[in-house]
Amino acid sequence: MPPRTLVLLAAIICTGAFADPLDNAVLQEMKREHIPGVSVVVVQNGRIVKEKGYGLANVELSVPVTPETTFQSGSIGKMFTAALVMLLVEDGKLKLDDPISRHLANTPKAWEGITIRHLLTHTSGLGDPYEVLDFRKDYSDEELVALEAGIPVLFAPGERWAYSNMGYHLLGFICNKAGGAFYGDQLHERIFKPLGMGTRIISESDIVPHRAAGYEWVKGQLKNQSWVSPKLNTTADGSLYLTAHDLALWDMALDRKTILTEKIRTASWTPVTLNDGSTAPYGYGWELKPVNGHRTISHGGAWQGFRTAIERYVDDRLTVIVLANSAAARPAKLANLVARHYVPALEIPLAKAIPDGEPDVAATLRAAVGQMAKGSVPSGVLSDKAAAVFSPQRVLSLSERMADLGTLRSVELLERKADGDQRVYLYRFIYPDERLLIGVTFDQAGKIDKLSFRPE
Repeated sequence: MPPRTLVLLAAIICTGAFADPLDNAVLQEMKREHIPGVSVVVVQNGRIVKEKGYGLANVELSVPVTPETTFQSGSIGKMFTAALVMLLVEDGKLKLDDPISRHLANTPKAWEGITIRHLLTHTSGLGDPYEVLDFRKDYSDEELVALEAGIPVLFAPGERWAYSNMGYHLLGFICNKAGGAFYGDQLHERIFKPLGMGTRIISESDIVPHRAAGYEWVKGQLKNQSWVSPKLNTTADGSLYLTAHDLALWDMALDRKTILTEKIRTASWTPVTLNDGSTAPYGYGWELKPVNGHRTISHGGAWQGFRTAIERYVDDRLTVIVLANSAAARPAKLANLVARHYVPALEIPLAKAIPDGEPDVAATLRAAVGQMAKGSVPSGVLSDKAAAVFSPQRVLSLSERMADLGTLRSVELLERKADGDQRVYLYRFIYPDERLLIGVTFDQAGKIDKLSFRPE
């Protein structure tokens, strides 16, 4: 790492300690995760009790994070897209069970059974377009829909739950048509302006006061965020500039029942029901996963050198908002660190390992992950579907992110279950200073069909 980068990072994180032990814990986590800057807001019992910036909003200019610092939202923006859809439903301009072909031209036959409700809840069967998108191209709405129409559907609508940014791209286009204006302008008029929020659609050309820079941690060095075309920074899956204070205003408005009616809020925070009668922990633009039995309504975001989280612990009347300007950040972890300071019962314990009676499965996974860490696509162990996902380019990107993990120390089995004719496992990979949770699904032929990585 260049000496100046080392000096800057030291200045970001290590210049003295705060008297508040919570502040010190946040700074220590920032140092561990190589995060230049973080903004935190805590809302408790309907009022802001903590609002603080840490580190640098812009490393090159040595600009500190303040409560006014503007970050990119990432997928936190989905909650606003979903809210706009519901307002348009309330206006009578949309119906949740409308087929999306009613509002979008030239949709493929494979999309015939997909409704607006399916898009909102990530149960449409649509995948994500990132393997085929050219991030430097300014697509028109029609071009983006046409590109995404060529991506194979993963499952029948309502059959399963699978997160889909493409679905929210389409919701934005539907809102444009149904509302008669660009969805971002509708959000401004119906939500942001009434609440006094400065939130807005991303624009690199506009003058945006207090705008933070986004960063990536690549092979031990801090780098500026990757560039994407202006058009791809306006899609409805999460392309907003906002502050942590803006999200606090939104959170308090939800509690006061302004903007969204009781009916909309209840629907948005109800787990989606799948075709077989089971449910998935997602509503309309919100994740619904309890923490230690405490009801939690939340969402996270990651995009272009930023990571974000809003965690609403509704049973405890506590909300924690964390915005970070680093792709390496783990804002949900930071949010839980803050939350348990106020409500100790919210501390998430480490999952316990279970006996592993299938060491050959762990060995296969360990070898595959080891190959990926070196930048190679595993040979002979991936199904055709997994091989299509883990292209050489994606594996190379994954290896760059794993470069700082060091030598793998051990592997623990956390979960094992059957899903139809497939076998599903969750493992903990333990490195010197980090733990990865790696989920793997094996098909009938014993090939790896799905593979997911996330830090613990």
